[in-house]
Amino acid sequence: MQRLIILLLITLSVVSCKQNTNKQENGDEAETGYTLLNAYKTNNLDLNNRVVMAPMTRCRADNEGHVPTDLMAEYYAQRASAGLIITEMAIIAPNGYGFPDIPGIYTNEQIEGWKKIADKVHEKGGKIFMQIAHNGRRYVDPESEIIAPSAIPFKEGAVVPKAMSKVQIGQVAGEFATAAKNAINAGFDGVEIHAANGYLISQFLAKSANIRTDEYGGSIENRSRFLFEVLDSLANKVDMSKVAIRISPSLNESGIVDDEETQPLHEYVVKRLNDYNLAYLHISGRADKIKGEKEQAAHVLNIAKHYRQFYKGTYIINKGFTKETAEAAIKEGIADLVSFGHLYVSNPDLVERFRNNYPLTESNPKTFMAKGAEGYTDYPSYQKTN
Repeated sequence: MQRLIILLLITLSVVSCKQNTNKQENGDEAETGYTLLNAYKTNNLDLNNRVVMAPMTRCRADNEGHVPTDLMAEYYAQRASAGLIITEMAIIAPNGYGFPDIPGIYTNEQIEGWKKIADKVHEKGGKIFMQIAHNGRRYVDPESEIIAPSAIPFKEGAVVPKAMSKVQIGQVAGEFATAAKNAINAGFDGVEIHAANGYLISQFLAKSANIRTDEYGGSIENRSRFLFEVLDSLANKVDMSKVAIRISPSLNESGIVDDEETQPLHEYVVKRLNDYNLAYLHISGRADKIKGEKEQAAHVLNIAKHYRQFYKGTYIINKGFTKETAEAAIKEGIADLVSFGHLYVSNPDLVERFRNNYPLTESNPKTFMAKGAEGYTDYPSYQKTN
């Protein structure tokens, strides 16, 4: 009898440990006390910490072919201690550019340039995902073919885009898939689909940018169709555990106007994303029309909390977080990972500064999208003085 009781206790202990392990594997960590600097491991991700470098447009691919440069490789390698780096958006097709001097991911030269970046980051023990995007009606060259869901410019006075045909919609979905395959072949750990910030996929989601009357417009399901066709196209070419997506449910700029269906649409999208074995969902927090730093922070956190309840996988939140607010969000189960943008511009060793409570360096906004090393690779790591 005593032996039976001992065996029962051992069995219960093993089951309990297994359940706890599976809980972390599934990214379900509410009320567990995990911190920003703890490792994060799921079936799809294995990260040294929960600090994510957010994607930021830096405009350093200043060459005719939009090829990633050695300077860009140095920039990302400097920040390799992040649990995960998400690169600036890489454009999937020649007509997808919305900014000057941003890199592409559709030519052999571009792929080779990106290989150098992935290799440099991996040499330093980092993990890196490439963000892939098409900017749609947000254009940089008014002479190029500008496409969008509907013939609506993104701002007053801008060129009116061409409403995409169904053939073009299928073509662009395929270009997203090819870009993803190119990124994986270049050695990246995964890709993040840019479905936020008023770019092409985001334009399909918004009634203010999409007035189509076919199966890609009108209802919530129809306006979401293109996003899921992009995902399905990727599923035919890459392992979906290496695919992530970024959305911005509270976007209210770049010609995207909040309306009564904005929240229901994004709830529908987030729920359906559970059907895909994605690496993560990245919520881009936006507070474009809200004044006051505290009010903006509260809005971003409320948005993150709201959509967390609908998604079962790894959940990254973004926009204006400090070490303290990020820690709180993780401990409260609002997020699994937190991404930082501006802090990473001027603090390449952000993880080490967080770990040791070192002071943070202020960045110079004038150099965010400039050329050359100034304000890009010339921010030093913190040097402790005696």
